[in-house]
Amino acid sequence: MDIDILSEEELNKMRLLITEAQHVLILGHKSPDGDALGSSLAWCGYLREQFNKDVQVVVPDSYPDFLRWLPNNEKVIRYDKHPEEVEKLFNQADLIFCLDFGSSSRVEEMQPLLDAAKGKKVMVDHHTNPDLDAVLMIWREEACSTSELIFRIIWQMGGFEKMSTQCAIPIYCGMMTDTGGFTYHSSDPEIYFIISELLTKGIDKDKIYKNVYHNYSQWAIRLRGYIMSQKLNVLDDLHASYFAISRENMRDFHFVKGDAEGLVNIPLSIRGMKLAISLREDDRKDNVVWVSLRSVGDFPCNEMASKFFNGGGHVNASGGKLLCSLDEAVKITREAIAYYSVQLKKK
Repeated sequence: MDIDILSEEELNKMRLLITEAQHVLILGHKSPDGDALGSSLAWCGYLREQFNKDVQVVVPDSYPDFLRWLPNNEKVIRYDKHPEEVEKLFNQADLIFCLDFGSSSRVEEMQPLLDAAKGKKVMVDHHTNPDLDAVLMIWREEACSTSELIFRIIWQMGGFEKMSTQCAIPIYCGMMTDTGGFTYHSSDPEIYFIISELLTKGIDKDKIYKNVYHNYSQWAIRLRGYIMSQKLNVLDDLHASYFAISRENMRDFHFVKGDAEGLVNIPLSIRGMKLAISLREDDRKDNVVWVSLRSVGDFPCNEMASKFFNGGGHVNASGGKLLCSLDEAVKITREAIAYYSVQLKKK
């Protein structure tokens, strides 16, 4: 099966950029998820193992506890914890890989450092409408994840034979988490060819699934039960639902980052449901609400996220952010659902 994605020009440019680089920096976006972290750790491992490069992974802030088992995640540097060290890495980097984001605004607090960096930038992403200033942009919206793209690049560069298990694990994890356990945006046969090849590297896909999806505290489970029983709003006639998680809810259930991961998918189990929206107050900053959207069929989550929630993403999985109170966010959500009522009512 042909899974090459780079043109001859892109392939040659990628090789030249890596060969000439002395100090490489790999960046993930704000609130890194499984794909951002998985693709970054896999690409870092590849560059270290097969090119013997000085490589460092940097992210703006923390990531969920259920990803802290990933190989070498302990070497990731957080900007919010080590700003001076990260600034030094930006200053010395001559090659910067931006993985799983297509705009410098996605790294938020690190944006001034990224915009001012003198190192050459390479973007690898699968989200819509990238606008990053990069010398090489590997953008494939049809891909299920950035981790899939990283695998394809390594494959095309001839690096698969020497790929280690430590490199293969985060690739599978990134692909798995960005498709909800391969339940959406994952119908291309190439995805399962890649999985079959990763399995030859000795990964335990069942253990990876367990580490991610069966790794919650009892408080996280109690929070989920509470939100579904007490906070879920179902608009039957519009085949839509939403819920809002307040700072008080998080405090009551000892919330840690990642406890609400995937919760937005649960209402889609309701018969006939087309759209589910999750609103979550930031646990530290006032008037910041994080928005997650999931849909089934052809309902355009990304269009709604862009129009109402300052975000974007894919047709069936998108996100955004509102700078307002949680009550105002609920009002905007109801307006968004009403705006799309004709599409939502269609059978």
